[in-house]
Amino acid sequence: MDETNLSEYPGERVLIVEDDPATRSGLAELVQAWGFQTDEAPDGEEALRKVTNFRPAIIVSDLIMPRMGGHDLLRTLKDQLSDLTFILLTAQGTIESAVEAIKDGAYDYLSKPVDPQRLKILLQKAVERQETLREVRLLRRQLREQGSFGRIVGNSPGIRALYRVIEQAAPTAASVLIWGESGTGKELIAQTIHELSPRASFPFVAINCAAIPETLLESEIFGHEKGAFTGAHDRRIGVFELAHRGTLFLDEIAEMQPATQVKLLRVLQERTFRRLGGRQEQSVDVRVIAATNRDPVEAVRDGKLREDLYYRLNVFMVELPPLRTRREDIPLLAQAFLNEFNQRNGKAVRAVDQEAMYLLERYPWPGNIRELRNVIERATILAEGDFIELKHMPPTVVARSEESLPSVTLSPGTTVDEAERRLILLTLEHTRNNKTRAAEILGISLKTLHNKLNRMKQETGVRG
Repeated sequence: MDETNLSEYPGERVLIVEDDPATRSGLAELVQAWGFQTDEAPDGEEALRKVTNFRPAIIVSDLIMPRMGGHDLLRTLKDQLSDLTFILLTAQGTIESAVEAIKDGAYDYLSKPVDPQRLKILLQKAVERQETLREVRLLRRQLREQGSFGRIVGNSPGIRALYRVIEQAAPTAASVLIWGESGTGKELIAQTIHELSPRASFPFVAINCAAIPETLLESEIFGHEKGAFTGAHDRRIGVFELAHRGTLFLDEIAEMQPATQVKLLRVLQERTFRRLGGRQEQSVDVRVIAATNRDPVEAVRDGKLREDLYYRLNVFMVELPPLRTRREDIPLLAQAFLNEFNQRNGKAVRAVDQEAMYLLERYPWPGNIRELRNVIERATILAEGDFIELKHMPPTVVARSEESLPSVTLSPGTTVDEAERRLILLTLEHTRNNKTRAAEILGISLKTLHNKLNRMKQETGVRG
């Protein structure tokens, strides 16, 4: 949407909540000039009455006011934030309170005195936010029906919890900190948050802080002017400028040197920066998503991540579970990758067969989803018929899967019936009570397994 054409949205209603009469009326006149309908309230208590009668889509509220301030107003309206967009106005020294309010559901904040252009952009994004929320609702239906959320695949409890955090974080302008082992999909999570945000039509720019020498990293992030240092023959645009109005993804943030972390923190707080060798401060509108494969709390304790930067980034925390803790997602992931590589390579492999899938579910996946994707790509290319089979698996996967098989420990004096009972129960536990697969592993028919379970239930009270 063109930011100069907000008059296309005359139906959008904005409630201005501000205790200073001159500021309040000035903001109302400004917003009306952009084509919005407005109403005014001098404090949070009056605003609550106006919300019922005026029914605004957007609330622009001062943080500190008599009777009821902006944060208390926000908390009172918490159940309505799926339909309301809440923007806070903060004076100098209250920015930390504004960040806390974002955790409670505020969309963004503006420092006083209000920059009209920045307010105009935020109102534009607030209008776009409703379309974003509709997209999220569509993806929730997709999850229920297909076990996926955009390009993220999975239906395990840990992944469902992740979807809920993404739903909360995506429509806001808040910073996000993602952490998880290598290969768990941190950049995909960042891209999904960007794609579900009002910034989706603007750039998503990613940079790996560990892959760039420290001497060049600051220039990559902030850019430099011609002649700023030896070899700077031309002006260079940094990733902050490239990501203007979009999202900047800083991978492996804990590998950034402390001095550079200080400069990053300043940009996040002031929303301005200066190119290396430059004199002019430049405003920037960028949402930052950072990621690390270290536990952030440990990284702070070890001096790898500045504590103040950690708290500034950690408005939303996303912890990605390793694949070995979400084995029930492996069939969904394998099928998704199979569909991808069928299309890419002109193949028509239908599925992973049971024996090969059992192997995939046993393997510990030290390389996480990235490793599974590579294994499925290789197997899809090698498969000649309808199914990926055991023979298409890499030897290393086969060997480590066999090492991870559960075992039954028996001592002298254990009866044959007791040994059989333990083996059956262990196998059922391993297959998550899939009796058909358990029967296949035990080498007996499903009917025989049911008979044995019924007998065990009668003899010992064990449920089958």
